[in-house]
Amino acid sequence: MTITSICDIHTVATLPVNFGSVSSIATNVDQQGQLTINCTPGTAYTIALDNGQNGTDVNSRKMASGANLVPYQLYRDSARGPGDVWGSTTGVGGNVLAGSGTGAAVNVPVYGRTPSANFPAGTYNDLVVATVTY
Repeated sequence: MTITSICDIHTVATLPVNFGSVSSIATNVDQQGQLTINCTPGTAYTIALDNGQNGTDVNSRKMASGANLVPYQLYRDSARGPGDVWGSTTGVGGNVLAGSGTGAAVNVPVYGRTPSANFPAGTYNDLVVATVTY
């Protein structure tokens, strides 16, 4: 028998980072979402998050409501520090999340923050693609 490695991000257990309804004077609005990944035991993996539909890089992610844009950021750690920004760069200085498979579904938190809600009223959205490499 030959056992091959596999990893899967479960879309059914994915929870979006939902900033909810906030006042336009709110600052540093923090919320948390979740990815669920299942990899073969001992399989090393990384999870990358792209720039979203409205960002040109991970430092310029934006939610859109028509032509209006609200900046936000996604983080690998609840501290939400500059070194915790979650992106798609691998290797030295990379900003992906690394782990090792357990053979069971593992919930991976995604921490979000929007620094300010001082924008026109509306419902703002973005779509970020997660990629697992193993």
